[in-house]
Amino acid sequence: MTLVLNPIPFWFLRHGETDWNAEGRSQGRTDIPLNTVGLAQARRAALAMVDRDITTIVASPLSRALRTAEIVAEALNLPVGTDAELQEVCFGTEEGKPMGDWYDDWVAGTYTPDGAETFNGLHDRAVAAINRATALPGPVLVVAHGALFRALRRALGHAPNVRTPNALPTLCAPPASGKVWDISPVTLPHLPA
Repeated sequence: MTLVLNPIPFWFLRHGETDWNAEGRSQGRTDIPLNTVGLAQARRAALAMVDRDITTIVASPLSRALRTAEIVAEALNLPVGTDAELQEVCFGTEEGKPMGDWYDDWVAGTYTPDGAETFNGLHDRAVAAINRATALPGPVLVVAHGALFRALRRALGHAPNVRTPNALPTLCAPPASGKVWDISPVTLPHLPA
């Protein structure tokens, strides 16, 4: 049975850019830190999250997500909790390599790289982690990863294979009726020079 999301709105934020993002390489569980652009993106996301009444922040423990969450948390004067199940998918033998045609097949469920997690497995893990997060005092901000959000997009009733921009806060709200959630990215402020 496929897991479903609790009908509770939450904010999602993909980590800021890393060198491997910029190079188009598959990161997976490899713990690549934010680069200079990624740090600036996290600061800009933090400015966008002020006055949104965020109560709880839960992040992946991988450094690129955790550092992004810490930057936002500092602006909101909140602590950061972690959930290991919010980690990025393990891409097995594809980690560190350029993203390739295999990725579409992985999302479709017709191919899984050696040593990698299946897309369906990622989906169920991601939904369970979001359900744990939204059981905490809200509104909740979840800071995690791109492939993980692709799996969440499926759970939200959207096409899954859509790239999530780095460090773009997005409100995910359950539908009043039907199965398709509203996914609303915020307008980001300009960073001071």
